[in-house]
Amino acid sequence: MRGVRGVEREGSRGERALTAAKLMLGWVALLWLLEVADVISGHALDGLGIVPRTPSELVDVVPAAFIHFGFAHVAANSVPLLVLGFLAALGGIRRFALVCALIVVADGLGVWLISPSGTNTAGASGLIFGLFGFLLVTGFVERRPLGVLVGLLVAAIWGGTMLAGLAPTQSGISWQGHLVGLVAGVTAAFVFRRRGAASGQALVA
Repeated sequence: MRGVRGVEREGSRGERALTAAKLMLGWVALLWLLEVADVISGHALDGLGIVPRTPSELVDVVPAAFIHFGFAHVAANSVPLLVLGFLAALGGIRRFALVCALIVVADGLGVWLISPSGTNTAGASGLIFGLFGFLLVTGFVERRPLGVLVGLLVAAIWGGTMLAGLAPTQSGISWQGHLVGLVAGVTAAFVFRRRGAASGQALVA
């Protein structure tokens, strides 16, 4: 019976990885399709970005995370979103959806509140910074050695880039959105931590 359960857990992990991969490939493909539609429409979708402290712009808090200003912009976000999203989604699609929802909404509201007047902010980078923060600390929060290893690996690969993205001196970059996204991701690791992780129960989830 022990061997049977082991096979079932392995199959479940394989299915989870496949689902996570499909989800993130579809997500990134959607971003590219939206940018194609934006170009075809004469950049009509750029208006879905967030203009700070304008009440009517609050409806764009979520859509702004899916809109980009040109193919170079969406290309720069595609690989980190694909990889970080895949790693985060391995922990369960439902939790991943909740984590992303918290990051996107918190980041959008943060941009709306603290970005400079007259700017228009859009793109998935706030979510990317949030997923980075989530993966960075969730292993420590849940006391899972594999999660800690993933966090260290993510830090080694993207840590320098993330730190650079928080610098206020960069022109045309929303460091405010990056910072709020990072904080939201770290917060999500605590809010959506798996119960019983400290006793090892989450290792077989």
